[in-house]
Amino acid sequence: MTEEVTYEVVRGVAWLTINRPEARNSLNKDVRDGLFDGIHRFNDDKAAQVLVLTGTGEKAFCAGGDLKEMADNQLTVPPADFVPQFGRNITVDKPTMASVNGAAFGGGFLLAQTCDLAVASSTATFAVSEVKIGRGSPWAAPLSWMIPPRIATEIVLTGIPLSAQRAYEVGLVNKIAEPAELRSVTQAFAEQIASNAPLSVSAGKKTMRLTAEHPLSEAFERAEKIWDPVYHSADAQEGMRAFREKRKPVWTAL
Repeated sequence: MTEEVTYEVVRGVAWLTINRPEARNSLNKDVRDGLFDGIHRFNDDKAAQVLVLTGTGEKAFCAGGDLKEMADNQLTVPPADFVPQFGRNITVDKPTMASVNGAAFGGGFLLAQTCDLAVASSTATFAVSEVKIGRGSPWAAPLSWMIPPRIATEIVLTGIPLSAQRAYEVGLVNKIAEPAELRSVTQAFAEQIASNAPLSVSAGKKTMRLTAEHPLSEAFERAEKIWDPVYHSADAQEGMRAFREKRKPVWTAL
């Protein structure tokens, strides 16, 4: 971890925070390295069931790449491991959530997009801003699967920011909270997931994108294989026993 990225666990929820508010939480090398380190830490952390990615302050979740650093390095095509992209250059089996506390532009949009879920402050804004500076956004390829294609096209071609309300309306955001309530709303949402059977949660996450990558008949077959070990798990029996005995289940992920 670096000083510019912090990690803490609260009741099963790991908060990975970009702590560079003076630079609008932009993605310099220390931040990028810290994010990778934090995600690896989360993967190995048995006390954490959900990862929340956020930024310090209320102005910016992440304003994207550090353009000064990029200009100094004369960056052309970013390497594949330039910034974490869940499911592309780093694997995370547990759920991930963006808590968008301000502007999510460029690489910040990337980070929010690649999370499984998103909660946004009412003051948050979202933009694929690369067209404004002559850069590229190949990572936006899944966007037209996540939201209506014409809205995705508008975002990519205009670079004009979406408000939190508009992002919620088109399905880019799951919940909106007032700035002072963002953390508590996000924590409560994440705890709802963290309290569920971990094997079921992990399998559910793996199932969600199957129809984006495979024909429906094949997606069903793959889903059956993903869920088979869940049905045969000790937790599946524990869940039914707990229901019968009118108590909370004790999950073991076995």
